[in-house]
Amino acid sequence: MQKLELSQTLGQKLSPQQIQFIKLLQVPTAELESRVEEELEVNPALEEGADEVEGRGEEDVVDDFGSDSLEEGQDINLDEYLHDDYNGYKMYGDGFSEEEEKDVPMAMTATLNEQLLDQLNFVKMDPKSLVIAKQLIGSIESDGYIRRELSAIVNDLAFSQNVMTSEEEAEAILHKIQLFDPAGIAARDLQECLKIQLERKEQEDEDTIKIALRIINECYEDFTKKHYEKIAKKLGIKSVEDIKDAMAIIIKLNPKPGNITNEYIKTQYLIPDFLLSSTGSKLELTLNSKNAPELRINKSYSEMIETYDKSKKKDKKLRETVTFVKQKLDAAKWFIDAIRQRQQTLLNTMNAIIEHQIEFFQDGDESKLKPMILKDIAERIDMDISTISRVANSKSIQTDFGIYPLKYFFSEGITTDTGESVSSREVKHTLKGFIDHEDKRKPLSDDKLEKLLKAKGYNIARRTVAKYREQLNIPVARLRKELI
Repeated sequence: MQKLELSQTLGQKLSPQQIQFIKLLQVPTAELESRVEEELEVNPALEEGADEVEGRGEEDVVDDFGSDSLEEGQDINLDEYLHDDYNGYKMYGDGFSEEEEKDVPMAMTATLNEQLLDQLNFVKMDPKSLVIAKQLIGSIESDGYIRRELSAIVNDLAFSQNVMTSEEEAEAILHKIQLFDPAGIAARDLQECLKIQLERKEQEDEDTIKIALRIINECYEDFTKKHYEKIAKKLGIKSVEDIKDAMAIIIKLNPKPGNITNEYIKTQYLIPDFLLSSTGSKLELTLNSKNAPELRINKSYSEMIETYDKSKKKDKKLRETVTFVKQKLDAAKWFIDAIRQRQQTLLNTMNAIIEHQIEFFQDGDESKLKPMILKDIAERIDMDISTISRVANSKSIQTDFGIYPLKYFFSEGITTDTGESVSSREVKHTLKGFIDHEDKRKPLSDDKLEKLLKAKGYNIARRTVAKYREQLNIPVARLRKELI
C-alpha cells in the first residue's frame, strides 16, 4: 500500500560562489590567464584594469542591485537586491566547464599508419601482396609492434577479404615492411625490434655491430638480466671493452619505434605559482604576478542600473534589460571575489608549508624535510583537507634551489631508533645515496640496503625498501649491474 509522508532532512549545498572558488583554486597559474580571458569574453560587465570608480568600491557598485524575477507592471525594488545570493548568478552558463569540448589547435601530422601506407606506395607489389601488406600495416599497434599471430592475420585475410595466403608468404611481406622507417617498425617483440635496428645501422664500426647482433641473437636472455660474464663466455670474447662498446650501441636503440611518429611533440613550460627568495636569514614569499590579474566592474554597466533607478519610465523591456545587466554584474563581482579568495588561500597554504618545512627552505637540504600530511596544513590554517589537496595538486614553488611541486613536501613519517619521526623523503634520499655510491659490478640487494638503513637508525622492512626503490624508478640490483 502506498502512502504519502512528509519528512525533514538537513543537507549541505554548495553555493554558486563556492563552486566558482573551487574551480579557480585548482587551476594552475599556467591556465589561469586563459580562464580569465574566457570569463572576459562571456561577461561584458567584467573588464581588465584597476578599479577606477571614484568614491565607491566594487562591492558598493554591485550590491546596489539584485535579480528577483519580475512580473509585468512590477517595479524593481533595488533594496531587495542587497540580500540576493543566488538568483541571476551565471544563469546563462559558467563560461567554463570541464565537460565542454574545446577546440585546441593542433599541428597536422600524419599518423604512423598513414606514413607506412605512403612508403608502401613506393614498393613494387602485385595486387594480392598489396592487400596482404595493408592488412599487416593495419595490425601494427601505436608503439610500432605487430603482436597478432601471423596465422590469425592469414585467417582474417581469408574470411574478410577472400584472399588466400600462407604464413610464409605473409612473413616474407612483413620483412619488406620492416625495412620501412622508422627503424624497428613492425617487429613482433623487443628482440626482433633491436635486431632490425642493428641490421640497419651504418657500418662505421662493423665489428662492434656484429658483436651487438650476436648478443641479441645468441644471448638475449642474459642481456635482459645483465649477465655480462655469461655473455662474454658464451661468445668467447675476452675483451671487456668490446662488450661495453656493443652494449652502448644496443642501449641507444629505440624500444618503441612507433612513438616517434605517432605523437606530436608539445613544448610545455613550467610556470611556478609561488616565488620564494631569501635576503639573509629572512624568507620572502610572493605569488606569481599572473595569479593576481587586475579586474574591475565595467563602469557603464553599473551606470545603467543607476540610470534605471532614476528613470520614471519602467516598461517590461527595460526591466528585462536591467535584470540581464544585474546578472552579469553579479557574475563579475563574484568572479573578482573568487580570484582574490584564491590568492589569499594560496598564500595561507604556502606560508603554512614553509613554516612546517622551514629548515629545508633555508638551505635546500632534503634530509631536513619533516613528515607532513594534508591534515597538518589543514589544521594549521583551519581549512578543509580537500582545499589543501586542491592547492597542492597542481601548484609549484620556485626557490633558490630549484622549482618544486607542492606535493614534494608531503610525505609519511617513519620512527627511528631514537623515537624521532623523520620524513619518508629523507629515507628515500639516504637510500638513493647508497645506490649512487655502490659498486656497480656488485650492486646492493634490497636485503643489504635494508641493513644499511637500519644501521643509520631507520627501522623499515625489506618490502618497504623495495617500495621506495620502485618509487625512485631504480631497478633491482641485477639490472643495475654495469661493466666498469
